[in-house]
Amino acid sequence: MSLSVVQGFTKSLAMTVLSEIGDKTFFAAAILAMRHPRRLVLSGCLAALIVMTIFSVVVGWAAPNLLSRKWTHHITTLLFFGFGLWSLWDGFKEDGEAEELAEVEAKLDADWKTNTSSAKGDSKDDDELKKQRRPILMQFFSPIFLKAFSITFFGEWGDKSQLATIGLAADENPIGVVLGGIIGQALCTTAAVLGGKSLASQISEKFVALSGGVLFIVFGLQSLLSTVAS
Repeated sequence: MSLSVVQGFTKSLAMTVLSEIGDKTFFAAAILAMRHPRRLVLSGCLAALIVMTIFSVVVGWAAPNLLSRKWTHHITTLLFFGFGLWSLWDGFKEDGEAEELAEVEAKLDADWKTNTSSAKGDSKDDDELKKQRRPILMQFFSPIFLKAFSITFFGEWGDKSQLATIGLAADENPIGVVLGGIIGQALCTTAAVLGGKSLASQISEKFVALSGGVLFIVFGLQSLLSTVAS
């Protein structure tokens, strides 16, 4: 494995983990897993994140073909510094995690109440019988899978981590960025599904945000001091 792939992988992995812990999609996966089968929630969230990561890397990889390498390098440097300051600002806000969790819970609770009231007449035994008769492939494309996929996909669209992945892919080896991003997303999503709400309450959101901010600024300094490949 070449040095450029390893460098892109480590940067992407660290950035993804520190960006996603305590994020809206992290809480959404945790809350959905409390109410629905974990395998469906995990597969739906992971599918959305993998698609989003690959899409972001492709956009970042194609950017130097649309702009000069010099411009994409400078834009990436500015993005890193901007995201670093953004994360540091979030870290110094005391109620960031509480607001994120409350917002996600409010949205999902409203949707949950709507779905449960419409399906009130169905019995639990009938639901289990239908699940057993349904093919495994069809179970993964159930409404729960699609719900987890759509909530995660649109929750990540335009998010800080997506834009940072685009910027990272424009400046690093895209294969390493894809691998690091996917593994990072898989680790965070699995942690969220297996007990994300309690995990998030044990990990200091302030520490994660400040660590992410410092990491982005380090990336920015490294990018600023590095030479632009012609």
